[in-house]
Amino acid sequence: MALIPRLDVAALDEQPLDPLTKGLPFGVPPMRLGDVGGQGWSLLAGDIPLPAAIIREDILRANSAWMRDFTAANDLLLAPHGKTTMSPHLFDLQIADGAWAITVATVQQLEVCRRFGVKRILLANQPVGRAAADACFGALRDEALELYCLADGEAGLALLADATRRNPPPPGNPLRILVEAGFTGGRTGARTRAEALALARGIAAMPGLQLAGFECFEGVLPTPQAADELIDDVAALASAALDEGLVAGEAPVVISAGGSSFFDRVGERFDRVSFSRPVLRVLRSGCYLTHDTMGYAKAFQRIVSETTLNLPAGGLEPALEVWAYVQSRPEAGRVMLTMGKRDVGFDAGLPQPQRWYRPASGMDAPQPIPGGHETVALNDQHCHLTVPQDSPLAFGDMVGFGIGHPCTTFDKWSMPLVVDEQYRVTKALKTYF
Repeated sequence: MALIPRLDVAALDEQPLDPLTKGLPFGVPPMRLGDVGGQGWSLLAGDIPLPAAIIREDILRANSAWMRDFTAANDLLLAPHGKTTMSPHLFDLQIADGAWAITVATVQQLEVCRRFGVKRILLANQPVGRAAADACFGALRDEALELYCLADGEAGLALLADATRRNPPPPGNPLRILVEAGFTGGRTGARTRAEALALARGIAAMPGLQLAGFECFEGVLPTPQAADELIDDVAALASAALDEGLVAGEAPVVISAGGSSFFDRVGERFDRVSFSRPVLRVLRSGCYLTHDTMGYAKAFQRIVSETTLNLPAGGLEPALEVWAYVQSRPEAGRVMLTMGKRDVGFDAGLPQPQRWYRPASGMDAPQPIPGGHETVALNDQHCHLTVPQDSPLAFGDMVGFGIGHPCTTFDKWSMPLVVDEQYRVTKALKTYF
């Protein structure tokens, strides 16, 4: 299956920066997004205001290359969740490393991808509402674009059927549909194989639509064994649909699963099944690119210790950090920092202090933070840290935090900064949330 072309990020770099953008130093002259990396700014020198969301470029690129090598070694394709970063620069990095498609969750995210030239998009949701359905068919007017979306019930299929009558797609470029398999108590998705197959038959009979395959999202399940059961449903449904002749044409059938916690299980379970025609095994993990220091870090440790798949050398490391100043030591055992809920995600756990730095002190580099430092609360703009009595932290020190679930830190920053190994700013990214 052909890969997709690189994106037009040069046009993105030409965009003028709003001087009110969060993360820009106070009073900077007008500049373009692409000019930021040439300013000579350094986080450790205090050139950029804190809090700041930074991405360590060496780790970012290593993570991207690791997943490229992992998927290639295990006969998988990657359609990473673009919703994690909503950064066309990072989409382009993933495409350069062989991404088969970019996955999104909403038609607004679809439009961001389309605007910057993504030519294969997987909308990992069932469109709801006339406007969303019409947007899908409007996007297909670009005959170079392949668009996939999900269906999990008859009502959703009826909506798409109405939309295709209003907006017939170009010949040879139908809206490609993946039937979603779900589970009791989970999110969307047909709850039984019988329901999913019935839906597949309806899609196969509908002009303007094409049954492209089956998928699931296993990331919210509690255990690898539970994920296995759902992933097995996807493979079984694809086999049954092929046996019934429901998948028309010569295109390979897509089978896909989507989380970042169990991506090893996707490869292992799909590898157990033989199909009567070529199948594309598509992994949709997105958080691997910057990884984290909490849930995904723990999940990756399990993968490394348990999987039978081929693992490349190295591994995934956290690349996204949020840095803040020590603002006050108002009482024994407590430090307050200039970072809060408006700056860092907290849905998967409070951010963890990882390293510290004292400007103009002669320190060569940030140092690991000593034991006993723990985030205990976040307000809108403040972070509460409990510390041991002998904590070295003082007013004006910088603290770098590791995060959990990168999605909910990215969405707080329209301009995260990329830094080198010395924390010098090399470029700025633009996000579209």
